[in-house]
Amino acid sequence: MAGINSIFSIFSPKNKIFYDFFEQMVDKLHEMSGKFDQMVHLNSFEERQKLQIELENYEHSCDDTTHIIFTELGRNFITPFDREDIHYLASALDDIADYIYSSSKKINFYRLDPNEEGVYKLAALIHEGTFAIREAVYELRNLKDIRKITSALIKVNAIENEADDLFDLSIDRLFEIETDVKMLIKRRELYQAMETATDKIEDAGNVVESIIIKYA
Repeated sequence: MAGINSIFSIFSPKNKIFYDFFEQMVDKLHEMSGKFDQMVHLNSFEERQKLQIELENYEHSCDDTTHIIFTELGRNFITPFDREDIHYLASALDDIADYIYSSSKKINFYRLDPNEEGVYKLAALIHEGTFAIREAVYELRNLKDIRKITSALIKVNAIENEADDLFDLSIDRLFEIETDVKMLIKRRELYQAMETATDKIEDAGNVVESIIIKYA
């Protein structure tokens, strides 16, 4: 029996590093979305610029963690769940960071005043979404509370649906009130980037759902 246990331990993911990396990423994403939510409420371009630099650092950090995950996939013979799911989840989480950062860049690059109800609400939904995906990812380590994961994933889906509706309403209003065509295009790009961030949160949720279906 001792020999069998010894052999098994060789092929076990002893430190479960993939869980560590995913938890680091969702922590960063939730912090990042909180910074972005703060950013859209600032009136000063200079203050928004400072937060954008912070957001860029978060985005680079998520890129680095994603690269480490891919590298570890090549090094580890045994993984806690399917290699494809690890790859998909890392990519989906990284995409969330990309689109949050892209949204902040559009605000400052175009020197947009984010003082719009639609922008405020979408930023809040992104922040709520990262909290929900964080809850779901943290439960992957033990897969003991499937109800909690399911509840978080339902929340993610509801947020994405709400963001879709909000995007449509915001674009409709934008076409009604904005007379400057160039400004209309710039604001529409901002709304698209923010709405896509919620799509990417849902994508990450779909990967988590796939994992729990296979292993729970």
